[in-house]
Amino acid sequence: MKARMVLGLIVAMAVWAVLLTGSAVAAPTLGSIFSFSRVEADPQKDYQLTEQQGPWMILAATFSGEGADDQARELVLELRRRYKLPAYVYKKRFEFGDDANGRGVNQFGQPNRWVYRSGSEIEEIAVLVGEFDSVDAAEAKETLKEIKYARPEALDLKKKKHTNQNLASLREIYKAKLEEGAKKKKGSMGQAFLVRNPLHEGPVASTGVEPFVAKMNEGVEHSLLDCPGKFTVQVAHFAGAVVVDQGEISKIRRGEKALTDSQLHEAAEKANRLTEILRRKGWEAYEFHDRHSSIVTVGGFDYVGTPRADGKIEIHPEIFRIIETFKGVPITPGGLVSPKRIDGIHLDVQPLPVEVPKRSFGASQARAPLRGLW
Repeated sequence: MKARMVLGLIVAMAVWAVLLTGSAVAAPTLGSIFSFSRVEADPQKDYQLTEQQGPWMILAATFSGEGADDQARELVLELRRRYKLPAYVYKKRFEFGDDANGRGVNQFGQPNRWVYRSGSEIEEIAVLVGEFDSVDAAEAKETLKEIKYARPEALDLKKKKHTNQNLASLREIYKAKLEEGAKKKKGSMGQAFLVRNPLHEGPVASTGVEPFVAKMNEGVEHSLLDCPGKFTVQVAHFAGAVVVDQGEISKIRRGEKALTDSQLHEAAEKANRLTEILRRKGWEAYEFHDRHSSIVTVGGFDYVGTPRADGKIEIHPEIFRIIETFKGVPITPGGLVSPKRIDGIHLDVQPLPVEVPKRSFGASQARAPLRGLW
């Protein structure tokens, strides 16, 4: 029986996110960023996302499991009431089908079968903020910065015995390993990032990488810039040596400070080594390097999924297989995940479909960062 695998447009937020250049101007308060002065917060309304909210949004948090709907709604109302931000709810259902072919064959020569740990169907809920016309809009950048450091009560683990926010426990473990003082700065939405409104059907201009970045990738045997597809699956990213200070991390992410040559060299070496290993194992692997990091991806595809009549997206079977092969392994009943390693190199906990970057035809064209598809 042919496998039916459906990918929603929501993915784990603890993976590599879209990182934008921050403004040098002091950040205003959350509510003052928007041109409108009043944001409705009516408990009787559900504030479902529509295509009218504009082409760009900020993905603040995602939820799943029993109680996810209530917690998402609570966060939306708090963002609207307390922070004066236009927040919305977006739901998507994952259907993985009845069966799926795995990699390799069994002792009878038949394809191995995938077994779904959590059943063949789950629902995830995203909370999105804003109504931005452009990914480069100043208000979008400032709002994103503020959301990362906001501390809504709806996501406060100290006040709640249980949370449905995806990867919340994993983030707490990471924070505990940071130096005292640094871990206090970012809030529970610290992994927020800019995304397309999944309901918006208008086109978005695609720009190529800047000439400097293109030059960094010259001579790379398996450069992602040479991938023939429009989409690929990111399985690992590297940023050189570990940076603990949150202030330094923020500067690097906003492009205000670059990694040192030695850090970039270390990241590039890991990406190149992993790419070669995956190639030897038969995977169509690519590497890509920019000013701040290096990534490794697998595959090249013209599309991620096919829309169905019921509004769901049927994921490309090969993309699904790549994600299942390289994603992390659960280590606790609470959902903590350990990344896989290949030859001592850590992979991403959650592989992501991303757009393939292209070379720019204009020397003045600005780089468009890889955008995760959620």
